[in-house]
Amino acid sequence: MPRKKRKIEKREIIPDPVFNSIYVTKFINYLMKDGKKMLAQKIFYKAMERVKELSGKDPLEVFNTAIKNCSPAMEVRARRVGGATYLVPREVRVKRKFFLASKWIIESARSRKGKPMFEKLAEEFIQAFNLEGEAVKKRKELEKTAEANKAFAHFNW
Repeated sequence: MPRKKRKIEKREIIPDPVFNSIYVTKFINYLMKDGKKMLAQKIFYKAMERVKELSGKDPLEVFNTAIKNCSPAMEVRARRVGGATYLVPREVRVKRKFFLASKWIIESARSRKGKPMFEKLAEEFIQAFNLEGEAVKKRKELEKTAEANKAFAHFNW
């Protein structure tokens, strides 16, 4: 444990060159594996081109709406009280909403088989935009669990 209370500086995230969006940069960073950022960028931008071909809409708008549609409002955290473990529902912070939505979209795209990653990612964006797909199901499932455990909300401290 540190002896001095030093403020940890947050790194500044530079917006991506194509869409000029910080969220796109963060998504590319989440998509990246083994430090291969150029590969992650190629996959993302190809997916955005594919989204434009398939939907005919602005790809950045589809991306933002897909992230918004997959972002959960409530989640559950495990809390031990008196020897028992309760699932306590709580609101999700804005940064965590984006992280969870991104993670679910990437996981569901990676779980698909038989196509290149950019196509799988594009299809997942379009499905999330239309309130379909695995990532949206995951969000609904999490919110349903939080709703079912509403009785334990008083353990949230």
